Amino acid sequence: MADFEAIYQVVALIPEGRVTSYGAIAGYLGSKGGARLVGWAMNASHGQASIPAHRVVNRNGVLTGKNFFGGNRMQELLEAECLTIKDDQIQHFSSHFWDPAVELL
Repeated sequence: MADFEAIYQVVALIPEGRVTSYGAIAGYLGSKGGARLVGWAMNASHGQASIPAHRVVNRNGVLTGKNFFGGNRMQELLEAECLTIKDDQIQHFSSHFWDPAVELL
């Protein structure tokens, strides 16, 4: 089971303008069923500027963690990186998806 620090190391590598999913991070770290742990780590990371938690969404591109940012802050951060959000979902999600299992070979 991955720890928060291992999760943060992966999240810190997500490029601006790209997003990944809780499950993709968990799978990369060898914990295929560990998406919830990644979510908990993202919730605990608020206030750490080096952790771009806004770039981690659910497997369908939905901003499921937005309530932990307050208001529309998660959406605002993603839109500032040129992503389009509609009804709390990233548009053209697959073209923005960053898969650590592929990108970090």
